[in-house]
Amino acid sequence: MINLPPGVPLARPSLGSSGQTGTWRVLRPVIHYDKCTKCRLCFFYCVENTIDLEPNMFPKIDYQYCKGCGVCAQVCPTAAIEMMREVK
Repeated sequence: MINLPPGVPLARPSLGSSGQTGTWRVLRPVIHYDKCTKCRLCFFYCVENTIDLEPNMFPKIDYQYCKGCGVCAQVCPTAAIEMMREVK
């Protein structure tokens, strides 16, 4: 936790503040839903906040903004997320 003096604002990025950044990717996360247990770790750990949860609680990746960092694949306990080479 960051300890800031009272009244000091925290900057939070907004969706698309840098444009659609998905074109920066070299690898893209692909979810294998047959392995997904809906643990939501990928959702909680996504540093870019590009993973949302569907009404059925399965994760959905917004590829327009995902930069392909691979954190979601690293934290997935069932290896349901695989990093695959981006095809352009």
